[in-house]
Amino acid sequence: MTTRDSAASEITPEVLLRAYACGIFPMAESADDPTLFWVEPEMRGVIPLDGFRIAGRLARTVRSDSFRVTVDTAFKAVIAGCAAPQAGRDDTWINRRIRELYVGLYERGHCHSVEVWHDDDLVGGLYGVSLGRAFFGESMFHRARDASKVALVHLVARLIVGGFELLDTQYVTEHLRSFGAVEVSRRRYRTLLDKAVAGEPADFQRLPGSVGGADTLAIIADRA
Repeated sequence: MTTRDSAASEITPEVLLRAYACGIFPMAESADDPTLFWVEPEMRGVIPLDGFRIAGRLARTVRSDSFRVTVDTAFKAVIAGCAAPQAGRDDTWINRRIRELYVGLYERGHCHSVEVWHDDDLVGGLYGVSLGRAFFGESMFHRARDASKVALVHLVARLIVGGFELLDTQYVTEHLRSFGAVEVSRRRYRTLLDKAVAGEPADFQRLPGSVGGADTLAIIADRA
């Protein structure tokens, strides 16, 4: 289900948080489209934190620490990377208004990024929204093989340690399915969401800012 709202300027970070709590999120048709529309999928993608799967080759990459992983140190660069054209995708749903809104959430502590570096070059990352004990993954990008996958692995470990209950991926792709993503009905999702946004919020920063790959994999293995 989609609902269009051409008065995008009336959408504030606070309105955005209330929308997430209701199970809806905004998108744009393209980077050049100034309007936004609200989306509430019939089937929602989630990754169960106790069912996260990591392929053997990727686990070896994570364990090797060939990439340096940081958190919340280059948010604007990550969202710019997600908005840039990539192989197989010439356009993006991330327009200027989307960037402004999520930067606003970041400044309020409700949006976070995971950055993946090779030396001093940002080669991948992801960002998403934190609300209660739910984390809503928004987008990811990579400029080096496996960089976005490494970001996702580090994100999941951080969510586990921080006390999160729900990792929302919006939709399920074959790529996300390989990590354990599943589809749930809108009704089931709302039950999971209502439980996750109520009560004591999770702590995205509970895990130290720089954690090695071996420790990251151990956190996930302990939860499985």
